[in-house]
Amino acid sequence: MDTQTPSRILVVDDDQEIRTLLADYLDSHGFKTIMAADGTSMQKVMETSKVDLVVLDLTLPGEDGLTLCRNLRANSGVPVIILTARGDPVDRILGLEMGADDYLTKPFEPRELVARVRTVLRRTWALPPNLDAPDATSMKFAGWTLDLRARHLVRTDGVLVMLSGGEFRLLKILLEHPQRVLNRDQILNMTQGRDADPFERSIDLQISRLRQKLGDDARAPQLIKTVRNEGYVLSTSVAVEH
Repeated sequence: MDTQTPSRILVVDDDQEIRTLLADYLDSHGFKTIMAADGTSMQKVMETSKVDLVVLDLTLPGEDGLTLCRNLRANSGVPVIILTARGDPVDRILGLEMGADDYLTKPFEPRELVARVRTVLRRTWALPPNLDAPDATSMKFAGWTLDLRARHLVRTDGVLVMLSGGEFRLLKILLEHPQRVLNRDQILNMTQGRDADPFERSIDLQISRLRQKLGDDARAPQLIKTVRNEGYVLSTSVAVEH
């Protein structure tokens, strides 16, 4: 990524005032912003313009934000930050399960959105040490397939399993280092870079969610094992496809 080129942010919100406010604020902080009022407009922008990140409101006319997020994640690796006015934690969890990289609950300070955008972009661009060739398209393990282009997991019976941005990065790192113990600090550095909080416990939560999606019994996991006082290890072999 050319660091001199402004990142292009697509803001999708049906409230024109909020849409314009966020766009103006993002532009004033060095981003180039495109606006859309609904899912149809969003799709047109995605088809005709390069977008580095989508800021997506959940409450939209027509297709709601959760549906749009799920469809976007199934077809694109563009990171997504969802905006929600709903206070129910279930809505935020659903957004993350549908593949969102982060979320903000309205009302929020625009500067917080800028901070979240920068963090998500930094994580997206951070390239961990790869053991696979750069043109790899998928990684196969224990009957599962991680699609590196669409950024989703394919179950043994062909069913797609959606991953959040953090889950995708974490699983990819484990697959790039099969049968090797990685401690939390190593995983955090590879997924979040130098700004990772050394006391961050989100890795444990993401491991738990990955195990659930892989059908890996948390009480006796066979794929992603916990090594006491050391970290985690992917205990199966991995085949890379191009």
